[in-house]
Amino acid sequence: MKGRVAAAAVLVLLLAGCGTTGSAASGKESQSKMNLQEAADRADEILDEAFAAIKPPVEWTHRYSMPGDCYVDRDRAVMTIISAERRGSFLGVLERHWKSKGYKLVATSPNGLVAHFKTQDGFQLEVLIGPNGQAHLSVTTPCVEKSEVAPPTSKPNGPDYSGQELPAPNVQSTFWSSDAPVSG
Repeated sequence: MKGRVAAAAVLVLLLAGCGTTGSAASGKESQSKMNLQEAADRADEILDEAFAAIKPPVEWTHRYSMPGDCYVDRDRAVMTIISAERRGSFLGVLERHWKSKGYKLVATSPNGLVAHFKTQDGFQLEVLIGPNGQAHLSVTTPCVEKSEVAPPTSKPNGPDYSGQELPAPNVQSTFWSSDAPVSG
């Protein structure tokens, strides 16, 4: 178990570094199209659409918003407990949604609990499900023109834990928290 979590953590770290890299041409091209705030707004839109695709809905909270020199990371934590039996279904919902948007699957972890996607315009998406059943969805923007970045404006679906220590997932769902395997 520790090995799988460690492998997922290594994959997360490797993939997280991808948001700050790229060719000089692609970086300059992206910079001419938008600034950090516009990129953050697009990241929020991607996350809003992803959560809207999850049926039945889950409770989530903003985790962090971190602007870098030329990119922004936005992360949301799912407060609904995703049982071991439903984690594949949860990831499947997101994978189908993101593929329907034309996003490309870049990598998955060996244990299947981390998936990394990329949009046509260079945004990097990640879904990670921790051993306690807490899912995180994050978006890293491509390198863009520097500007001020406001906090996300999307209202969390549930209590807002932004700026606080995040508790373990604590919301039961008759579907997502169920121990029964998904049929069909």
